[in-house]
Amino acid sequence: MKLLCFLLLCLGSFALVSSGSSNSTDELALLSFKSVLSSSLDSWNDSNHFCSWPGVVCGRRHPDKVVALRMSSFNLTGVISPSLGNLSFLRWLDLHGNQFVGTIPKELGYLRRLEVLNLSINYLEGSIPVTLGECTKLKMLDLSTNQLQGEIPYEIGALNNLIHLNLGKNGLSGVIPLSLAGLWSIKYMYLFNNRLSGEVPPCLGNLTNLHRLHLEYNMLSGEIPSSLGMLSSLSALDLGFNNLSGLIPTSIWNISSLMWFSVQRNVLSGIIPPTAFNNVAHLRNLLINYNQFHGPIPASVSNASDMTIFQLDMNLFSGAVPAEVGRLRNLKWLQLNGNLLQAKEPKEWEFLTALANCSELQVLGLATNKFEGVLPDSLSNLSTSLTSLSFYGNKITGSINKDIGNLINMQVLLLHNNSFRGYLPSSLCRLKNLVIFYAAENNIMGSIPVAIRNLTSLSYLRLDENALTGTIPSTLGDLVNLFELRLSSNYLTGPIPSKIFTIPTLSGILDLSDNSLEGSLPQEIGGLKNLVEFYAESNKLSGEIPNTIGECQLLQYLILQNNSLNSSIPSTMSKLRGLEGLDLSSNKLSGQIPKFLGNLTMLYYLNLSFNNFAGEVPNFGAFANNTAISVQGNSKLCGGIPDLHLPTCSSSNFPKRKHKFLMITVVTSLAATLDASPLVYRKYGAGNMVSTHRDVYSYGILVLETVTGKRPTDNTFRQGLSLREYIDLALQNRVMDVIDTRLSLDLENELHTKGDSSYKRKIDCIVSLLELGISCTRELPSSRMPTGGIIKELLAIKNYLVREHRT
Repeated sequence: MKLLCFLLLCLGSFALVSSGSSNSTDELALLSFKSVLSSSLDSWNDSNHFCSWPGVVCGRRHPDKVVALRMSSFNLTGVISPSLGNLSFLRWLDLHGNQFVGTIPKELGYLRRLEVLNLSINYLEGSIPVTLGECTKLKMLDLSTNQLQGEIPYEIGALNNLIHLNLGKNGLSGVIPLSLAGLWSIKYMYLFNNRLSGEVPPCLGNLTNLHRLHLEYNMLSGEIPSSLGMLSSLSALDLGFNNLSGLIPTSIWNISSLMWFSVQRNVLSGIIPPTAFNNVAHLRNLLINYNQFHGPIPASVSNASDMTIFQLDMNLFSGAVPAEVGRLRNLKWLQLNGNLLQAKEPKEWEFLTALANCSELQVLGLATNKFEGVLPDSLSNLSTSLTSLSFYGNKITGSINKDIGNLINMQVLLLHNNSFRGYLPSSLCRLKNLVIFYAAENNIMGSIPVAIRNLTSLSYLRLDENALTGTIPSTLGDLVNLFELRLSSNYLTGPIPSKIFTIPTLSGILDLSDNSLEGSLPQEIGGLKNLVEFYAESNKLSGEIPNTIGECQLLQYLILQNNSLNSSIPSTMSKLRGLEGLDLSSNKLSGQIPKFLGNLTMLYYLNLSFNNFAGEVPNFGAFANNTAISVQGNSKLCGGIPDLHLPTCSSSNFPKRKHKFLMITVVTSLAATLDASPLVYRKYGAGNMVSTHRDVYSYGILVLETVTGKRPTDNTFRQGLSLREYIDLALQNRVMDVIDTRLSLDLENELHTKGDSSYKRKIDCIVSLLELGISCTRELPSSRMPTGGIIKELLAIKNYLVREHRT
């Protein structure tokens, strides 16, 4: 930054000239540069002298000579013209933050006065021109964030005035050239995010002015050269995300100016010397995670009093965490996950008490170690700045700290896979910023607190594999940001609250399996239109699979086995085009196996075993792969592929084919019931709305019941919506969602055997029957269809169907 300010100051001494136009070499070079741009530079025209054009700076002593071209973030597109090589007085060329494509012109190497070249953040490709090595006055060369390839030119090492070199975020390959040791003036070297290989050259240790060295995200191997310890001015050394091995040289720990040191994600090993932190008092960020370091964490860490980020996770560190970490008053991030650290006795937990002194602590990771015993009460005294706390994968016992709610800014709380027992503390529900709460795989007892509704930021909730009892609180439905909910493998009872299925964001996983939940699946399940996985197996659920399940069109896994679900598979499931796994085994489902399951092209696992299915098993789609399906335990099935070893289908294998004429049967039955109307006079009487001639209202309800298979007293209609209103809404665009499953099967068979015309004819008849029922149940008796009209309508529908089956 100091370099940039200095150069800007120097260039500021040159005056802008606004005299008339000329045909100088520089103007022609600029016009040539403009001519190959896809974007316009309309302000570059003859109405002003070219030295007045935006981005152009000319010199004081040479008014017609361009000394700087500063056009960063001008939204320029196109290629960089070689004509810029003719700007012989150019000292500053800054085109960063545009959309240039193509290669870097080799002609830029002609600019012998050039001090700053910044082409970063473009889409340049090809190799770095070797001619840039001739720009020996260069102090800053930034080609980062492009798509450059090839090797770093050896000639770059000739730029002994270079202070700032940034080639990061490209696709450069090969080794780091030894010639870079000739960059005597270099202070900032950035070669990160490339494909550089080979070893870190020991000769880089001769660059005694170096302040920052960034070689991370490459493919470097070998050992860290001890000569880097000679870089006495170094403030940042980043060698992370490579394949370096061996030890950290002792000399590195003697660089007193070091503030940032990262070797994360290598294969380094060895111990951290007990005196490692004695000479690095200014060290702020230490990232040595994802290596193979072992031994204890040195107590000398307290000497690094400026430490803010301390990442030692995913190593083999052992022993107790030194209480001295509590002296790091500026500490914000302490990650010790994935080691062999121990704590059991109170003295070994003293570090946790000491961390209460770190008032800026935001992240504390202690997961997957060998911690056990009871957490000290001092946990709740940690900084209120704490946003993430991880203890998962240990053997911690006792209750979750009762004052955990004191950590009011907590966003991530991971306590799963321990041996916590007791109840969920009430103070937990004060963590209104909590986004992720995992307490799965413990021994937590009691019920899920109703006050959980207060965790309005919660997106991920896992309480699975505990010993929770009671019912699922409907207040979970108030968690309007919930994305994933897992309550499986507990002792929960009662119905599934329908309110859960109204959470608009619940689109990841909903797992309620392995409990003792009862009742039916709510119709509201269709509200989870973006849900991907739903598990409710091994409960005591009964009733039909709701037709509304077809609205969950992003569903990939639907697992409902080991319940008491009955009736047939709803035809609306044909909408689940992305379904990959379906398990309905060990229920009481009946009817034929729908052919549409074979049309679900993503389905690779289908288990329909141990139900009461009958008839022919399809032999296409998922049904053609015997390793993908299971239909055993359905004694009335036949056909299918030979590998299923089912009997050949005969007429005795099929259910009576009454469904072929089911629609005619329905209409005939309704006409007969009308003639025997005393049977229905008062079953559905509505007080003063009963007709003196026929109970038309009751008859209309009977029609709606017959077509939909639902009753006005069903749970679906206990919250204000009547059967009539339910059907009236469905008539608008989703008739198939409300009809009886037996009629659905009839229609499906019609579609496969007779085609679209017959299918549409039956749909028309269903709509006519539903409209008849709606007409008979209007609120005003005078507006209901008369008995004669009912008979006439039924006969018309019946004749329409009979003609169809005779053709």
